[in-house]
Amino acid sequence: MKTYDIEVQRLKSLRHDKGLIEIGVDALVLPRPARDDGAAGSCLSLPVDQARALMLLLKQQFAELDKLQPRSRRSGRC
Repeated sequence: MKTYDIEVQRLKSLRHDKGLIEIGVDALVLPRPARDDGAAGSCLSLPVDQARALMLLLKQQFAELDKLQPRSRRSGRC
């Protein structure tokens, strides 16, 4: 598996379509060197203000998705 360091520089857009949430960003993507300590995986980093904005935007998208569900499925029960 290839691993990357992804630094989000700007949030551009957020939308949902057919069960997917798409986030448009300007980001710097660099290959991440393999580590021997077993910490495999990519790393996403973004400034605190953008992380807060992303959290608010995601909450709005989830609220919109919940509105599309029938009332019987909104309570969280399956």
